[in-house]
Amino acid sequence: MDANTKSLLIIWHSRTHAAKQAAQAAFDAACKIRQELGQQDQILMLYASEVRLEQLLQADAYLFCAPENLASLSGAMKEFFDRFYYDLLGNIEGRPYSAIITAGSDGQGALRQLQRICTGWRLNEKVVPIILNTASQTKEEILAPKTLTAEQLAQAAEVGSTLYAWL
Repeated sequence: MDANTKSLLIIWHSRTHAAKQAAQAAFDAACKIRQELGQQDQILMLYASEVRLEQLLQADAYLFCAPENLASLSGAMKEFFDRFYYDLLGNIEGRPYSAIITAGSDGQGALRQLQRICTGWRLNEKVVPIILNTASQTKEEILAPKTLTAEQLAQAAEVGSTLYAWL
């Protein structure tokens, strides 16, 4: 990557595919804007456990997509933050970020947890995070694979395209 090339890193975790669909919608929208602008910027969408420290250090902006589990970030997304927190502390201040939380009813607990971590990293919340509610209340609904609505996918796309525009 040359000095003029920017990088958006979309990091996701999902068990029931809702957060993955949101990440994909954001990725696709960012790629569309990049193409319309004729840019060569890098847009990566990576599963939380596959992210490497170098990718985080090279990224100019971050989008975190994760489900809320039991009023907290999913364990795999929390493990992502735990794995890199101290390595990034003091090294990524001011970079833009946003978040998409998928939740069965609330999502606020996971969002607050993610925002507190990003505040510790001194990231700049450039795009207001969103919570996509899947209205899953029973055990069967919670564990079932999810399909986000067209409106929810459009909201996720808006986050992705707007965050990319900040690069």
